[in-house]
Amino acid sequence: MISRTTILTCLLLVILSPVFSQDTIDKSNLSIHFYGDTILLPFSASPKINLADPSIITAPQHTYDLISTSLVDPFIQKMWAYKKEKQLDDWLYYQLVRAVAEEICPKKSSYHLYTLYKCMLLNKSGYNAITRTRKDTMLLYVQSNELVYDIPFINLNGNQYNCLNYHDYGSINFIEGEFNIATYVKSISNIPFSYKINSLPNFNPSDYTVKKLNFEYHQKDYEFKVMVNQAVKKIFTNYPTVEYTMQFSVPLSNYTYQSLIPVLKKTVANMSQQKGVDYLMHLTRSAFAFEKDAALYGKEKRLSPEQTLLFDYSDCEDRAAFFFYLVKEIYNLPMIVLSYPEHISVAIQFSKPLANPLHYNGNDYWVCEPTPQHKDLKIGRVLPSLKKQSYEVVVEYNPIKK
Repeated sequence: MISRTTILTCLLLVILSPVFSQDTIDKSNLSIHFYGDTILLPFSASPKINLADPSIITAPQHTYDLISTSLVDPFIQKMWAYKKEKQLDDWLYYQLVRAVAEEICPKKSSYHLYTLYKCMLLNKSGYNAITRTRKDTMLLYVQSNELVYDIPFINLNGNQYNCLNYHDYGSINFIEGEFNIATYVKSISNIPFSYKINSLPNFNPSDYTVKKLNFEYHQKDYEFKVMVNQAVKKIFTNYPTVEYTMQFSVPLSNYTYQSLIPVLKKTVANMSQQKGVDYLMHLTRSAFAFEKDAALYGKEKRLSPEQTLLFDYSDCEDRAAFFFYLVKEIYNLPMIVLSYPEHISVAIQFSKPLANPLHYNGNDYWVCEPTPQHKDLKIGRVLPSLKKQSYEVVVEYNPIKK
């Protein structure tokens, strides 16, 4: 038999347990560790909130307004100053927002309050963020003008809002019931959120490891030791499927770039332009194992060049983006990306003409197939299965003449 005293003691422990309330954070600075940097943010105190209060999810606007008063302008100004100093694109700035929200209220303590902090930080930073709720589910959306795939979006007051935390719920059946707008605060700055990534963080060199690229070209073996950083995987963990123009614009991080591009430039320095491109084409075909996204992830996943270096497998889209990047950095030639119903390839405009050109916008381009095939396709040769298929030019690159 359990005694009455034991029962009462257990009840008191449950009632007084700190898990039910967010302790007030009271310190002069909030210390955020972010990709090798430590960011100190001026911080006074966070409000004490009963995490067991159902109104956090049933009426979150009240909680949102309460926490909104706890972060003064210098806090956001310091975050925004860091964004400018490090030239963080919006997606990377959102990773900082996530880190700050996690420091104030860890998601394991209250996922809903953590989500409200993210929403509030985005709004105070000048974006337009809202939350929508249904029962125990709270979704975070941000206004964006860009088309992205495999995530939910809504149209509100003539604007598109993309969901930022859909992945946290695994899968949501939107037919089961209506989601209600839970928090809506119109931002003064009205900055549309962009998924375009123009640069990656300057990671600490000590965080890199060596990835060997091996391939054979004209009966000679080549090996390159490339420095890669696993943190890149984390940055892109929940990154949506974006348009090809954005996938093909993501660069390498600085340390990875310095370990690969100068070495490749030296390797092809004594080759003709066409032979050098052929060399890069065969490197891209042979240095990585091939597998389709459906088999690996169960959906389409478009990798950046550095992700292709990190992952063990890649498909035609990933190799096309990697090859495109190599040619752009080493030769800076005009290029177009060809999208077939089930394939992606690259065509390049050379200084000297070849046979079998493609004509686009008054210029000649030659297909350079970066995906491994049963037959060794030369420059200008299209896959036999694609010869009668139509294609769409999804990326056009015209280098700026100096």
